[in-house]
Amino acid sequence: MKARNAFVGLAIATAGVLGSLCSSALYAQQPSNEQFFPVLVYRTGAYAPNGSQWANGYLDYLKLTNARGGINGVKVSFEECETAYATDRGIECYERLKNKNGGATVIQPLSTGVTFAVTEKADVDKIPIVTFGYGRSESADGGVFKWNFPLGGNYWVAADIQIQHIGKMEGGLDKLKGKKIAFLYHDSPYGKEGIPLFQERARRHGFDLMLLPVAHPGVEQRSVWLQVRRDRPDYVILWGWGIMNTAAIKEAIATGYPRERMLGIWWSGSELDVADAGQGAKGYNALTLQHGAHPDSKVIQEVIREVYDKGQGTGPRSDVGSVLHMRGLISAMLGIEGVRAAQERFGVGKVMTGEQTRWGLENLNLTQAKLDALGFSGVMQPIKTSCDDHMGGASARVHTWDGSKFVLTSDWYQADMTILSPMIRSAADSYATEKKIQRRTPADCQN
Repeated sequence: MKARNAFVGLAIATAGVLGSLCSSALYAQQPSNEQFFPVLVYRTGAYAPNGSQWANGYLDYLKLTNARGGINGVKVSFEECETAYATDRGIECYERLKNKNGGATVIQPLSTGVTFAVTEKADVDKIPIVTFGYGRSESADGGVFKWNFPLGGNYWVAADIQIQHIGKMEGGLDKLKGKKIAFLYHDSPYGKEGIPLFQERARRHGFDLMLLPVAHPGVEQRSVWLQVRRDRPDYVILWGWGIMNTAAIKEAIATGYPRERMLGIWWSGSELDVADAGQGAKGYNALTLQHGAHPDSKVIQEVIREVYDKGQGTGPRSDVGSVLHMRGLISAMLGIEGVRAAQERFGVGKVMTGEQTRWGLENLNLTQAKLDALGFSGVMQPIKTSCDDHMGGASARVHTWDGSKFVLTSDWYQADMTILSPMIRSAADSYATEKKIQRRTPADCQN
């Protein structure tokens, strides 16, 4: 029976991949008078389930944009390229797609490793990199990172808000003194990004920080959970991805560690991470990257009506509006709105170059009214960027698994920029010194 189920699952997955690739090829054949969006995906490999939901949401929004008439009349085209979450393959995809169909509009790698690798390339190729909730934390400093846009929040925002939330659970940040907080993280550029902020918060508040790296892909965690069992930290902060998250929650159950004392980053807070454990994961908490799951939102209802009901849906209908589907959807929306903002300066109804789109992303002003008009009411907060601030927002909420679904359980938190801003500036300056980059001038900010 297990073999039969595995075969059926493989057949469904293969059909989904082939269907998506065929759809991608159809759109990629469109002429260069359309706005071209490369789509770096991983539908294969250890993180395929999570990567697929994100990619499906991304493509669904591009299709919805066309169903709405395009970006002020300019239709979009796209092409997928499979990375399998491998940095070398991500670079290959970037090189393969950057000049296709008139040139890439933006690159969204969905990988911190690939983001690190293409940051210098983007400056030469004049292609903006959008990293919604990941990438280089210091790239929020637009004075150094002209082409990087960690829109909506970076890893340090996540780490800061996680400590704020734990402080609130304890009755105040001053109550953290003497507490023990374990940081269980993916041993990769992604996971390591949180360490500087956690160390700074530990220095300020006097808690003990346990660093527990987990090697890719994250299935084998017994040794770190033996440490958890032995040292009994007051909280476990989880920064995993894909199968690592599932394994961590299963180990917590086996170890008897209370799920209520676990707090995941927004990449460790999707339905896929807890579904296998079901009721066993009840009480597990994770940040939301602004959004959670929003199957009843106006934008999702429009996706169902204009894309899925017309036979153009990218993935399973049952996934539409889930956490990672929403993340892909919003990621695409940010790129689309960057183009729209660029058109306001360089010509409404015209195809924008990567360089023009970069200006649009740097002058993005997604007010609540604009978000509501796009169908994102109740989903996310406004984002407003500038030459200095390429992030444009630093807020998050917490949602909690109730045994069958995630439920929002906190109000909005704002990252403490009195802590983050000096760290971002210092790290960006170090990068500029290493790479011999001059900070941008006020004149450059107008270009």
